[in-house]
Amino acid sequence: MKFLKWTGYALAAILSIICIAATYVKVALPDTGPAPDIQIEKTPARVERGRYLANHVTVCMDCHSSRDWSRLAGPMMPTGQGAGGERFDQQMGFPGTFFAPNITPYALGSWTDGELFRAITTGVNKKGKALFPVMGYHRFGRMDQEDIFSIIAYMRTLPSVKKDVPESQADFPVNFIINTMPAKAELSTRPDTSDVIAYGKYLVNATGCVDCHSKTDKGSVIPGTEFGGGMEFKSPAGSMFSANITMHKQTGIGNWTEADFVGRFKVFTTPGYVAPPVPASQPNTPMPWTMYAGMKESDLKAIFSYLKTIKPIDNQVRR
Repeated sequence: MKFLKWTGYALAAILSIICIAATYVKVALPDTGPAPDIQIEKTPARVERGRYLANHVTVCMDCHSSRDWSRLAGPMMPTGQGAGGERFDQQMGFPGTFFAPNITPYALGSWTDGELFRAITTGVNKKGKALFPVMGYHRFGRMDQEDIFSIIAYMRTLPSVKKDVPESQADFPVNFIINTMPAKAELSTRPDTSDVIAYGKYLVNATGCVDCHSKTDKGSVIPGTEFGGGMEFKSPAGSMFSANITMHKQTGIGNWTEADFVGRFKVFTTPGYVAPPVPASQPNTPMPWTMYAGMKESDLKAIFSYLKTIKPIDNQVRR
């Protein structure tokens, strides 16, 4: 009897510890600090830089707009840009149902610049809630502060689109774990464009190449697979796998020239180009080609220069 009694006490203690830990994670986290008290001047230079980044580098507008998935690479729809609504759910391999929010003034008009800055760079929204890292806040938190200011300045110029987006819902236990995901920003200084490799590395972080072109486990990149491809993108029509973009000559892009790399993107900017239709029975690529295609050639060349410094990985990807 004493054994059962002490076993009961032990189980009760363990349950108490679990409850306390769960309460702490749910109530006290995330904790990335208060939103900074800042007011960002919307200078023409900032707005234009932000437009370039949001549409062609960080591609914020990719997720926060509607895409035409009946065509190759799901080009962005011409209307409702920034109104959000893109769905990421269990069918796609996500631990819940997540929606890209509306980032036009209709939804964010009451947000301060500091609250936007905190959300973009740490993953904590106006209400103090954690954002699921399909939003690349971990990467954006390593960018130059001025580039983030520029993105916010551009966001403030978006036409207001009246669209109410459903609230995202994480499955158990991610609905608890999500609160541990936000992290304080570790901002950097954007390298000078003359330092091509360092600047290319900066752009690769901003574009998020490694997030998709690597193997992942429960949403995290598996160490040693960076840029080697193989991440699975699920859809009702089947799966697509990201390409190996290391310089391995047999399984990667080691035989590509700089012109090949730039041309692979710029083909989508050819005058008169229209994304071809993709039958509903075939999986479509999630790679936002038409958006990245708008990058400056010099930026694409810098990315290629940096990729040349990455260790080649022998990984034959079944696309």
